[in-house]
Amino acid sequence: MKRPVFLGSAVAIVTPFSKEGVDYKKLAELVNFHLANKTDAIVVCGTTGEASTMPDTEHLNVIRFVVGEVAGRIPVIAGIGSNDTAHAVELCKNASALGPDGLLSVTPYYNKTSQEGIFRHFKMIAEATSLPIILYNVPSRTNLNIMPHTLKRLSEIPNIIGVKECNIMQTPDVARLCGDDLIIYSGEDGLVVPLLSLGAKGVISVAANLMPAQMSQMVHAYLKGDVKESLRIQLELLPLINALFSDVNPIPTKEALNILGWNVGDCRMPLCEMSPEGHDKLAAVMTQYDLPEYGKLHS
Repeated sequence: MKRPVFLGSAVAIVTPFSKEGVDYKKLAELVNFHLANKTDAIVVCGTTGEASTMPDTEHLNVIRFVVGEVAGRIPVIAGIGSNDTAHAVELCKNASALGPDGLLSVTPYYNKTSQEGIFRHFKMIAEATSLPIILYNVPSRTNLNIMPHTLKRLSEIPNIIGVKECNIMQTPDVARLCGDDLIIYSGEDGLVVPLLSLGAKGVISVAANLMPAQMSQMVHAYLKGDVKESLRIQLELLPLINALFSDVNPIPTKEALNILGWNVGDCRMPLCEMSPEGHDKLAAVMTQYDLPEYGKLHS
């Protein structure tokens, strides 16, 4: 049986940018907001953190900063994926030395390798570190799916402990084949409860950037046996979750945080701002919720 890096909700935290680069003062505020609001773990430099636009030095500096700011209070999981296996291995080694509690590694993208290539890619990464690794299967962004039988093979590698699964339809087969040898985390905020019913232990969440306590409460209610309460929270949050995925992630999430006064900056190109119509629709949905306004939290 593999040990989970976390149970509950891990926020896939945004990276706040300014014209000069990463806004570390703002990043510290975001980290401390999550520490105060029941987030169970922080995933830094993932898709939502725009790691694909970060040079390695900046990428590693952000991981170092978040690890230091968290100071062991909750787990920190560092994103280290690449479509170049040698680069992913090097990033894995360098990130591991910075003290995170685990690593998140995305499926190779663009190259579109075979299932055997996927297996060898992740095996080489796992051999480069002693840290627990969560695989990230997101075919909608990578155009490549880790098939259940490949996840089964990968689950036999001791420090590959889990998968952030976005290909929801294959989750039953993954659960059946891998059992306790691979911990499933939902990669879809709107379908957390269905995955929990299949044995998942939590979610790596975009929506937790705005609703950390609620996302955590939803998972922990289910894990404690209160399925009704968990489902209530899931359905209550669904309109906002849908609004946060009305454009390419993390565009709406950063837009929402900026509406709330967090001033996390723009996304890096090629991601651009929402249309005025999209902005207005997102803002209208947000009014239905009690969301963390920066001014109220820092007055």
